[in-house]
This record gives sequence, structure tokens and C-alpha cells, in this order.
Amino acid sequence: MATTTESATATATAATAPAATEPAAADRNLRLIRRAYRAFHARDVGALLQTLDPQVEWVHPDGMAGYGLGGTKRGHAGVREFLARVPTVLGGMRLEPREFVAAGDRVAVFGVREVTSVRGTSATLSFVHSWVLRDGLAVRMEDIFDTVEFHRLIES
Repeated sequence: MATTTESATATATAATAPAATEPAAADRNLRLIRRAYRAFHARDVGALLQTLDPQVEWVHPDGMAGYGLGGTKRGHAGVREFLARVPTVLGGMRLEPREFVAAGDRVAVFGVREVTSVRGTSATLSFVHSWVLRDGLAVRMEDIFDTVEFHRLIES
């Protein structure tokens, strides 16, 4: 499915591209973001940080602040801090990106995450990740999801 979506996205990007270089940039951006997800799946923080600008903005809904997971973390240190906090709140999490849409300096990723609470309750929750790229690195990642569902799972 991802290949079909990528092909359709690349075609749509090419059809609406104001400059001949945009499809090539969109392809590079897609490769970078896929690399970031591979690093995350492998729990390779160093490889993940290689895809992120040193001053990256790592944004999660403010509604997660009570768990230490909300708001904007800045830079590699902020991302490391966020990633270190996740296992204190969750028993496990696996992201499954399902669709990638690239346009200009943005990549939107639609998917689900398999999440397990520290007490062992599991759920599948939808997410949208909005990535902004500049000079071959991600400068912003915003995680968009239903915080009410997430709260229910964490507390279960």
C-alpha cells in the first residue's frame, strides 16, 4: 500500500510542482522521513537524530503535559529527553506509518501506533505526523492524535 500511495503522491506532486526540482526534493524528503521511522523502530536514537536538525522542534499535544510528554521539545537534547520519558509512562509502543504525502518542504504521515500501558492494556491509536524539512534534515515534527484516548490507555 505504501508504494502505491507514494507513486500517487509523487505523481500528484509532479503535476502541481511549480518548479522542476520539487519532485526530486519530495523524493529526498520521503527517503529521509522513512529513514527516521526505521531508526525509531530499531530504537536507534543516534540514527534518528541524524535525520533531525540540531535545533529541531519536537511537538506533542499540550494535553500530554501531565505525563511529561506534551509541548515542544527543542534540539537533540529535547528529543532525547522526550524519548527517555516515554518508557516511564508506557509499557510499549510501535509506530506503523501507513501513508506518506509529500509536498514541498513537508511530509505528512498517517498511521497507527500499537500502544501498551504500564499495566499491560493495549490499544491501536491513530496518528498524523507533520514533518517540515530544510536543507536535508527535519526541522519540525508535530505528532497529532486523540489525547483523550491516549489518557484512557495510560490510566488503564
